[in-house]
Amino acid sequence: MAGDPIQLDAWSRVQGSPTPLGATWIDSVKAWNFTLYSTDATAVRLLIYGSGDFLNPIRSYDLDPAVNKTVRVWHMLVAAADVPGAAYYAFKVDGQQNPSGGQLFDPDKALLDPYARGIFLPPDFSRAAAAAPGANDGKAPLGILPAQSPIVVPASNRPVPHTHDLIIYEMHVRNFTNDPSSGLDAATRGTYAGVIAKIPHLKELGITAVELMPIHQWDPQEGSRWGYMTLGFFAAHNGYATGGVAQNAFGELREMIDALHAAGIEVFLDVVYNHTTEGNQLGPNYSFRGIDNSTYYLLNPDNYSEFINDSGCGNDMRTAHPAVRQLITDSLRYWAYALDVDGFRFDLASILTRDETGAISSDPPVISEIGSDPRLSTLRLIAEAWDPAAYELGRGFPGLTWRQWNGKFRDDVRCFIKGDDSTVTALMTRLYGSTDLFYDDTLTDYRPCQSVNFIDCHDGLCMYDLVAYDNDGQNSWNSVSPGQDENSPAVAALRKQQIKNFCALLMLSNGTPMFCAGDEFMNTQQGNDNPYNIDDPKVWLNWNLLTANQDIFRFFKYMIAFRKAHPSIGRSTFWNQQNPDVQWYGVGASPDESAESHSLAYSLKGATVGDSDIYVMINAWWEPLVFTIQEGAATDWSVAVDTARPSPDDIFAPGSEPAIASLTYNVQPRSIVVLLHN
Repeated sequence: MAGDPIQLDAWSRVQGSPTPLGATWIDSVKAWNFTLYSTDATAVRLLIYGSGDFLNPIRSYDLDPAVNKTVRVWHMLVAAADVPGAAYYAFKVDGQQNPSGGQLFDPDKALLDPYARGIFLPPDFSRAAAAAPGANDGKAPLGILPAQSPIVVPASNRPVPHTHDLIIYEMHVRNFTNDPSSGLDAATRGTYAGVIAKIPHLKELGITAVELMPIHQWDPQEGSRWGYMTLGFFAAHNGYATGGVAQNAFGELREMIDALHAAGIEVFLDVVYNHTTEGNQLGPNYSFRGIDNSTYYLLNPDNYSEFINDSGCGNDMRTAHPAVRQLITDSLRYWAYALDVDGFRFDLASILTRDETGAISSDPPVISEIGSDPRLSTLRLIAEAWDPAAYELGRGFPGLTWRQWNGKFRDDVRCFIKGDDSTVTALMTRLYGSTDLFYDDTLTDYRPCQSVNFIDCHDGLCMYDLVAYDNDGQNSWNSVSPGQDENSPAVAALRKQQIKNFCALLMLSNGTPMFCAGDEFMNTQQGNDNPYNIDDPKVWLNWNLLTANQDIFRFFKYMIAFRKAHPSIGRSTFWNQQNPDVQWYGVGASPDESAESHSLAYSLKGATVGDSDIYVMINAWWEPLVFTIQEGAATDWSVAVDTARPSPDDIFAPGSEPAIASLTYNVQPRSIVVLLHN
């Protein structure tokens, strides 16, 4: 697509156009069109800056409401010839200064355009200056002016969406390659280009989708290093660009996504529309609060000077308001069209279900608008369907076709592998696809793929730390029995075995599997279960562990390949128990669902999807158990996986699986065996 996004009539050539929002280059008239939405502003000043002086603008324009305002949108056309050397822009906005009425206008503050497509942080950028009263000139974030060229959207190279072979890999762009052990040069480490350099690793592992922790521009002075404190919803984070050059961020991000697509890997963006980096009433006045505070944020109805904070991050966005709904959908469409991404993961998505008062709505407008959009509705939409004040997992979340992060899967599988009592029944439900949360009937027609199954994510302990540290809140166990030396070979072997158990159950479960970058080679965060504010080797991936733990990498790679090779596991429907597709067993003919039981077996028929039958035996007890295989003859079965065996006999390449000797199998303590029908 090329050409002007705005067609100007004669009057618009004088006053500018009220659409689209933000700054837009119009090549036909060699000018920028600026627009800003504000419900209660009484005056707006547009500031244009050059590339070297961020304190004094080249020119400033006071917009005349009689000419440059249409309803609630302020707009102006500025010819490039009038501002030679122009590079950046900002606004100053005045209005009633009435905190108790929810209005926080400060005419001295330089404010960032909420629709800025690129954000520049000057050398003296200061969060403290934005939070203090008075001017912050020279210290404010600035919007980058769009390039003086026609808009050109590159042709799409998106891969065909994956089905049963969808494997999601959660990744933080900087942490992924920032450690010198990544083998990359200093300029490439921790960047979008660094991800490109590691695509061969992703392909060898078998990853078919990466879920990028936030790449929207976030505030580097807020304290969090994960990216969840968004400064601008339309700008790529410049800290991940080579050399941190803001002007290069979007282009390098696009190159990374194109390279992933060329490798057949889908790209999902983790997006944060539930709150912003501006925090509570004591936070910085960067953009939203100084432009239209009562529109953008949910305020306490008993005291409008206070923000509702169900997100736990200082503020909640007022997502039911038409202007905020438009901001969210415009942002999503921008990334969908400009970057051609394959989907979005919505952080604390329950905030999106709040109505204008902050109460939960059964039919939230923003969810409906996303679902009815002709482009967005075709993408992968993934909800973290909870926030600190509401848990809407499964049928409670109103996005009926959305995938959801399944926190119940995480909790139940962790507890079972740790050896907790009363966990067998829950494990059966999770393996089956979490029918207690996602069921298909004539009313809802949920699918098991909507359950995004995970053992770990950026929140909480990573997979290795789950088996190396005790943390009751994380359902973890350090794999050390009373009297054992933690540094003994036996403990190290058990930790590897438990990680293989986690991987096996994740890949054997109906639903959509997801795990964290580095799990495949036992990366550790040294027991830190919330390293949101850390940016050092404790959270950067240590690629030396890939060499040290090639056996675990091999297991992950082969287990992923096993799942892909057997579409009977990740079906589009739940395993049928009437035909049946699945039959549950224990060490004998019936599953033991008592509180003291720690074992389970099942067979999964593959005929309905043209697949081989699979027989799985699971022993989470600390003693060996002899399972009696309930189907066929011994000659019918071969061993595909046995997590108790050392590598390479823990998982076999297709065609090399050894036959079993009898219909009894001694399943070792804390291990999983998978048989494949010959």
